[in-house]
Amino acid sequence: MLDTITLLKEKIDAKDILQNEPMSKHTTFKVGGNADLLIKVHNIEQIKFVLNIARDNNIPIFILGNGSNLLVKDKGIRGITLKPELKDIKIERKDKQVYVTVGSGNKMPEIAGRLLREEITGFEFAAGIPGTIGGFVRMNAGAYGSEARDIVTETTILTYDGNIKKIVGEEHHFEYRKSAFLNMKIIILDTKLKLSYGKKDEIQELMEKYRKSRFEKQPIEFPSAGSTFKRGNDFISAKLIDECGLKGYSIGGAMVSKKHAGFIVNTGNANAGDILELIDYVKKIVLENTGKELKLEIEIVGED
Repeated sequence: MLDTITLLKEKIDAKDILQNEPMSKHTTFKVGGNADLLIKVHNIEQIKFVLNIARDNNIPIFILGNGSNLLVKDKGIRGITLKPELKDIKIERKDKQVYVTVGSGNKMPEIAGRLLREEITGFEFAAGIPGTIGGFVRMNAGAYGSEARDIVTETTILTYDGNIKKIVGEEHHFEYRKSAFLNMKIIILDTKLKLSYGKKDEIQELMEKYRKSRFEKQPIEFPSAGSTFKRGNDFISAKLIDECGLKGYSIGGAMVSKKHAGFIVNTGNANAGDILELIDYVKKIVLENTGKELKLEIEIVGED
């Protein structure tokens, strides 16, 4: 590993190479074991450089966004955890539309703030999603009846062998909490959003409406990874969990939220094992009582 770190320092600042880094610092669940190496990269050249080192030395790679839809197991992540921090934002104003190309490392609330200042509407629904734009596109994330697919027109990706490609329109293969990128070994570099001209006061009013709704309905006072389970084809997971009497049920420091049964939260001292055990218990009880199988919306990585 020391040889790898020496190689990395040729193009990566030492402060951006973190050894045995606790993933609890990099996930919204605030749990998880250590990453062997967590590397922050700020441009495409650095990303390609790290990918080459990983390939030449047979080191596994995991791509990290904001860690907001992620549960890292207690023994952590082996190899390189790569965190792209691509923050460019380019705005193209046309007759009736505004096209905004956003670097994948930009956080959703920060993008929303920039668009508010620029009086650009269409992104308000996503303002409170606590991830990066890369994760937003990869998961086809959404809220309040809208999803990534409603505004994403084009995405630039980098394959692990160093090729840059453009994914356009239907090539994204967006489905509910899914895109083509889930099954591809790629890094999202940026994405282009199709938005509209708006009025600052109206944009702000809508963002505030959504903010209040989240505060009232979601357990934002506790660390979590957002909705733990996907909506089913013919059922709402949170409703089934509630009907099974599981609100407030806890294992260790993990608890089914008393405010919204679709969220498993960290009450302060949970570890990943507690959360995984609670997930399994909830799935078991719901299946026994309703015959419905819950599917995870969050991603689980790392070693037990």
